[in-house]
Amino acid sequence: MRYLETKKARIEIIPMIDIMLFLLVFFVMITLKMIPTSGHVTKLPTSSTAETLPNPKVTVELEADGNMIVNGASISPSQLTALLKAGDAEKTAVTIVGAESVSLQNVMHVIDAIKLSGASQLSLAAKNQSDSK
Repeated sequence: MRYLETKKARIEIIPMIDIMLFLLVFFVMITLKMIPTSGHVTKLPTSSTAETLPNPKVTVELEADGNMIVNGASISPSQLTALLKAGDAEKTAVTIVGAESVSLQNVMHVIDAIKLSGASQLSLAAKNQSDSK
């Protein structure tokens, strides 16, 4: 007679907790990727024609002493070229971030390293002049 007995419906909460935890982890990971790679450079140069660009795939930070920082590690121009060649360089968007005091020669060294890798999507980070007032 077990077939005729009515069972009380139950809501299984364990799978729902697993799904909610997965969603929480997913949103945290996405949010962390939306934050720029690092924030070492505090005073960007200004430009009247600065535009907002989507988040770059690679951010190269230039320090006043000529050091290059990519993904939190200090690298040389040849290492930057090798890093970009390791991925799909033609589709990689590279943004150069430097303080006002960075020399033009240091910027040219980075641009040369990026061009040698085959990357063609290159941009320079700047603040809009109207934002700096």
